[in-house]
Amino acid sequence: MPTLVHEFSWPDRVVIGTVGVPGARTFYLQVRTGRQIVTIGLEKQQAALLAEKIDEILDQLNTLEGNPFSVPTGTPIELVDNDPLEVVEEQFRTGAMSLGWDPTTAQVVIEAYPISDVDGAGDDESFDQDDAEVPEMVLVRMPVGTARAFTKRTREVVGAGRPLCPLCGFPMDAEGHVCSPPEN
Repeated sequence: MPTLVHEFSWPDRVVIGTVGVPGARTFYLQVRTGRQIVTIGLEKQQAALLAEKIDEILDQLNTLEGNPFSVPTGTPIELVDNDPLEVVEEQFRTGAMSLGWDPTTAQVVIEAYPISDVDGAGDDESFDQDDAEVPEMVLVRMPVGTARAFTKRTREVVGAGRPLCPLCGFPMDAEGHVCSPPEN
């Protein structure tokens, strides 16, 4: 069965955002081009790692002699996006992701795949192909300036969670926090 690809080659917007309060937030990757919009759920750690790895790619490209891809060292002010997520209708929950670089278009490439629902029971019953879900993925290609803005926002969103306890280092809830200081 062919895979349904939600492709965004030059997105108008690509952001990480959340719904909920710190400690109970759901993270989303949202991409829009014109009227086409896709929102996929992901884990906080996936968002943080994605930003970290994109910055590593951009920093490495920036060291090339003459900076041939015009990679900015910081976030271009005109690309800063602090707006909330648009309408959130989760397409799927992200499992595997891949990250790459396309030198022909000077774009960072993100591929996101849904969590696989693998049935470990090994049922031999046949299933109706008409009822099977169509496999899908999201493919995002973003230019270097947009990628820098994406990583800046992602780091801010990830960092806006619950404050860390100065004694144990674990997140503190608004209702209070009980911890044991580390032993020396």
